[in-house]
Amino acid sequence: QVQLVESGGGLVQAGGSLTLSCAASGSMFSIKAMAWYRQAPGKQRELVAGITSGGRTTYVDSVKGRFTISRDNAKNTVYLKMNSLKPEDTGVYYCNIMPPPPWSGSWGQGTQVTVSS
Repeated sequence: QVQLVESGGGLVQAGGSLTLSCAASGSMFSIKAMAWYRQAPGKQRELVAGITSGGRTTYVDSVKGRFTISRDNAKNTVYLKMNSLKPEDTGVYYCNIMPPPPWSGSWGQGTQVTVSS
């Protein structure tokens, strides 16, 4: 029932920046923990950054100090600001609840981030 639309991806050179947006629809967004996940070719989808309803954040070690997750509950939107991008950040980025949903069909299309060397 929750619909998620990711945007903001693109092609960027190493060292550059991108900001991703996730527009969410559905019930009770403001009390849900949300997260950004990414999937690189041949790899499992992993949690990149999460944010609780109270604003507490968590990051995978590889992006600490470079990425910042935030949310605007009035706009039902989650953001991921990515700085100092590296080629290994390349992948499809998705937003969803945290922990991730048990139903594999509950994911959106994601947004592609490609970082060139």
